[in-house]
Amino acid sequence: MVLENDRYTYRVTWAEDDNEYVGLCVEFPSLSWLAETPELALKGIRKVVADVVRDMQDNGEILPEAIACKRYSGKFMVRVPIEIHRNLAIRAAESGVSMNRLASSRLSQ
Repeated sequence: MVLENDRYTYRVTWAEDDNEYVGLCVEFPSLSWLAETPELALKGIRKVVADVVRDMQDNGEILPEAIACKRYSGKFMVRVPIEIHRNLAIRAAESGVSMNRLASSRLSQ
């Protein structure tokens, strides 16, 4: 049985070492499900997550918030070496854009 109103983030990828597809859930990084097809891997990981959520609820544990439901500010701080900071400032100036615009453009690629 799967969760009602499931808003968690799932991904299915090929697991070369296991020679099968693996279903993963970002909010529960320790969980996975191996299957012969991507569809079965997704179905399997969703069931595992549903079971874990029910168990956590039964034990009064706090559930992880779904990434899709979180509010983001659009801001985060990154520390870089002085030389990289200098090079970014030069590139931004040469391009006639702010460092923020340059960094945002690079991160979105």
